[in-house]
Formats: sequence, C-alpha cells, structure tokens
Amino acid sequence: MDGGPCVTASATRSPDRGSEPPGDRTIYSLNVRDHFMIAHSFQGEVFGPAQRLHGATYVVDATFRRDELDADGLVVDIGLASTALKGVLAELDFRNLDDEAAFTGHNTTTEFLARTIFDRLLAAIRDGRLGDGAQGLGRLSVTLHESHVAWASFEGSV
Repeated sequence: MDGGPCVTASATRSPDRGSEPPGDRTIYSLNVRDHFMIAHSFQGEVFGPAQRLHGATYVVDATFRRDELDADGLVVDIGLASTALKGVLAELDFRNLDDEAAFTGHNTTTEFLARTIFDRLLAAIRDGRLGDGAQGLGRLSVTLHESHVAWASFEGSV
C-alpha cells in the first residue's frame, strides 16, 4: 500500500420504487477505505499462537447508507468521510493495543476493532464532523479485512 486512502463510492438502488417487493427498501451507499497497522496479543487458549505479541495490517471499509440522497445529491461528503476515517485510524495506527488503556481487559479481535471504529465514526457523525448532510444517514457498516480471504464487520443504525 502506498499509505494514501482509497475512496470508493457506490449507489445501489432499485430502478423504480413501485416495482420493489413488499418489505424491500432501496438504499444508497458510499464507501471509503483506508488502512492501519497495529501490534497486539490475545488472552485464551482458543487463540493459539496469537496469544503471543504479533502484528496486523487491516484494510478498513466504512460504508455509509441512507434511503434518500441529501439536498446536494450525496450520501455523505466523501472528503469528510475519508478524513474522519483517517482520523479514527490514526488513533490506532502503529500502536501496541496491549498498551492502550481503552482496551485493557479486552481481546482486540477483528470483530472488537470493527465495533470500536464504528463507535468512533458514529461519534464523528453525531459531532458534525461529516457535515450537516450526514445527519440523514441511516446506517453505518465498518469492515476490517485481515487478508484477502478473512474479514469481520460491525453494522448499526446511525
């Protein structure tokens, strides 16, 4: 990786709201991507050799979703979303998570970190750091890719 963020956007929507099956909804989504590197260890026999200190590099996708576009035709400001993700990840990047007080007593699994990043991005949305248009977001999903074949996500309402 070159160290810079990769930003992707997608909008998925049925062509005609009237043709949707009952209960289906159309959703717009915008995804921003970045990465971070950490060191950590796990407690518990289930983790085998990962009980020892080891490093991990995660590729992170943050996907913002809403039913309707905002007044500017956006899901969320892509620049502000990218900056917010970069800021959240900077708090973790090149850290030994075993030494971080916020994580004392927790195994910093991929699933746990996905929830942590979700919570921090949610705070950024609520604090207005993603702009006024972000107040109309419905859902946020955070996916951490451990490799090309393994990842974990956390998704919730905004």
